[in-house]
Amino acid sequence: MEEIFAVALFALVLTGIAAELLNRTVAALLGAVIIVSFGVVEQSEAASEFIDWNTIGLLAGMMIIVAILNKTGVFEYLAIKSGQWGKGRPGRILILLSIVTAFLSAFLDNVTTVILMVPVTFLLADALDVPALPFLLAQVMASNIGGAATLIGDPPNILIGSAASLTFADFVLNLTPVVLLALPVILVFFYFVFRRELRASTDAEGTIEKLDARGAIRDPVLLRKSSIVLGAVILGFFLHGALHLEAATIALFGAAVLMLYAKSDVEEVLREIEWPTLLFFVGLFVLVGGLEVTGFVGRIAELLTGASDSLAFTAMLVMWGSAIASGVVDNIPFTATMIPVIQELAVAEGLSEAEVRPLWWALAIGADFGGNATLIGASANVVVAGMSERAGKKISFVKFMLYGIPVTLLSLLVATPYVLFRYYL
Repeated sequence: MEEIFAVALFALVLTGIAAELLNRTVAALLGAVIIVSFGVVEQSEAASEFIDWNTIGLLAGMMIIVAILNKTGVFEYLAIKSGQWGKGRPGRILILLSIVTAFLSAFLDNVTTVILMVPVTFLLADALDVPALPFLLAQVMASNIGGAATLIGDPPNILIGSAASLTFADFVLNLTPVVLLALPVILVFFYFVFRRELRASTDAEGTIEKLDARGAIRDPVLLRKSSIVLGAVILGFFLHGALHLEAATIALFGAAVLMLYAKSDVEEVLREIEWPTLLFFVGLFVLVGGLEVTGFVGRIAELLTGASDSLAFTAMLVMWGSAIASGVVDNIPFTATMIPVIQELAVAEGLSEAEVRPLWWALAIGADFGGNATLIGASANVVVAGMSERAGKKISFVKFMLYGIPVTLLSLLVATPYVLFRYYL
């Protein structure tokens, strides 16, 4: 009975989030409170066993660093420079902006990256006198793909890395190559799909050249300090296995040092943290804990085990299944649900660490790339759609899907031979 209750509640919360009936943070926290109130999960058990404080700490630390870095104007500088490097040619600028966004998304949270880049994208589109939609779609999908490259690039990676004790270097060595293979394919797709719409006026290059990139840097001293600390934090992520420090410890240490070094107004910086996102994760962890303790996760693992005797086929099932599911459900709750499934599968099959690792990479690729399929597949998609609508340029669910599904299929077609040849053939 408890299992049915936990599954029904989880499905109800996801439905409320997908249909935008409730704010996702409110829905997750409400679901967590209900599942604790009905005794499915004990409060002490939820806090000590199911809430992944490493993920919460890592996100909070990076949010603080980005909040301070944003005050420097460096993101506006990069966007304007992308326009100027593109010589006023919209197609070239679309590719350059997408590359910059993908690169930033590998080291910053995707949502933060698009929030910082989108306003300047509107500025460039207006200067070129072309529609903003091609740029927005290319950027957000490049963000989701670029975020797959590292441990800290996308929330599903943070969840997987924390649960499976995978290092920053592990993600770079295993996922950065597939990102570098998939990204050019996606950018070529957008270039050809939108080439007719991306025709600028004759004076576009002059207009773009007049934009003052250097003037966008509002605080050079703060930029230098932030760059030093961010560089040290990223180096710490690479070395965190050797240092025997969790990623959250390194991120929070960097955040504290930067606030001290930059003499920041602490209260002002803390107001910039995306508290709704952190609380959403807290509620989500408790909900997934309910699925674990009632045995539902074990049942899914058994079904996955019985699907095939081949680990290669299981990896494909995990990757493609994750991509499809992440298009229907936000990839964060889906990944949180799948992590214990793979852990149960590894125990049931007696898999070694070397045998189970490709399944983690398959899950990360599927969840990250699958987040491009629909408007609700990844948090960054929802944020960009909201910003676009406020600017009077609404992106409908169907319009997003018309481009998102081909992008997802293309990226998975690149990832499939990569996973098979690298780990199984």
